Amino acid sequence: MLDKKFSFELITQDDKARLGKIKTSRGIINTPAFMPVGTLGTVKGLFVDDILKTQSDIILGNTYHLLLRPGINVLKKFGGLHNFMNWQKPILTDSGGYQIMSLSKLNKIDINIGAIFRSHIDGKKIILSPEKSIQVQKAINSDIMMVLDECPKLTKDKKILSSSIQVSTEWAKRCKIEFGNNKSKGLFGIVQGGLYKDLRVESISKLKDINFDGYAMGGLAVGETQSDMFNILNETTKYLPETKPRYLMGVGTPSDILGAVKEGIDMFDCVLPTRSGRTGLAFCWEGKINLKNSKFQNDKSPLDSACDIRELNKYSKSYLNHLIKSNEMLASMLISLNNIYFYQQFMREIRTNINNGTFKNFYNKYINFFN
Repeated sequence: MLDKKFSFELITQDDKARLGKIKTSRGIINTPAFMPVGTLGTVKGLFVDDILKTQSDIILGNTYHLLLRPGINVLKKFGGLHNFMNWQKPILTDSGGYQIMSLSKLNKIDINIGAIFRSHIDGKKIILSPEKSIQVQKAINSDIMMVLDECPKLTKDKKILSSSIQVSTEWAKRCKIEFGNNKSKGLFGIVQGGLYKDLRVESISKLKDINFDGYAMGGLAVGETQSDMFNILNETTKYLPETKPRYLMGVGTPSDILGAVKEGIDMFDCVLPTRSGRTGLAFCWEGKINLKNSKFQNDKSPLDSACDIRELNKYSKSYLNHLIKSNEMLASMLISLNNIYFYQQFMREIRTNINNGTFKNFYNKYINFFN
């Protein structure tokens, strides 16, 4: 029987790379973990049963989008997103903070109120306060909830970044109060500060004072170079609590993940596997493959001979090339499934190598393999 108390166990480390387990009432999340993105309660193009077969431990949903559609009332009738979409393993929800940045033309920020939106669907005015964000996540019945934060666009302006830390810290305090004393769920704080070590350390210190169940690195994967991202992680992850999970939001490519694991990150999410699948780009142990390329027109080999989910190993690259050129939706579905399957294989190999003390060799072999 699963422990209903949310907790994290750090099992071992290989230098800074960490092997662990996040324990939730809906299952164990093996870390380092990759979370397929199901923004609207669906990982695009994939059946839930197939996601389970890829051995995904957790998926991600989005508070802002689920607030607009289907809305809190529908989610409450189903007892949350798990029953609504027929996924009974853990769910993490982003708070809507990223949309404050990505949909900035449709909103304004008031530190005392929250984010004031115009819906991108119908223009309706919506106020997403820290309290409202948590209330929506409770309606979703998320296993891991994120605080509402202000995520600035890529900038070198320290005044903008400092203001973001001030807003995000105040909102984090309000989220913690609204979240309450629920030991069965996790609430994560989100670190801001751009590419400045001093600002990141300041943000981490303020969030540690509030005391969260996990800590996320926000404000990265917003246009900075990969080396800049790795550098700021190298300089700042040591200030995060060792006994809490660490989440790098919105990342990324296999090499992004590998480099971040090297710096002590435990959790990742990204739309890349399914978005790439919809454009004919496949990830596999051969590397990154553009199946639109005419050189695959007569290639009888599958993407992965070991993947029998939906009998994917029986579909040739030639057939996938044909589906893409014929604009058939099955191409997107099969390649997206392959990509999620590969990402979870990749994470298992990372975990195995950390456990065996061979992560450095694995890192050196694959860090530039998918570029």
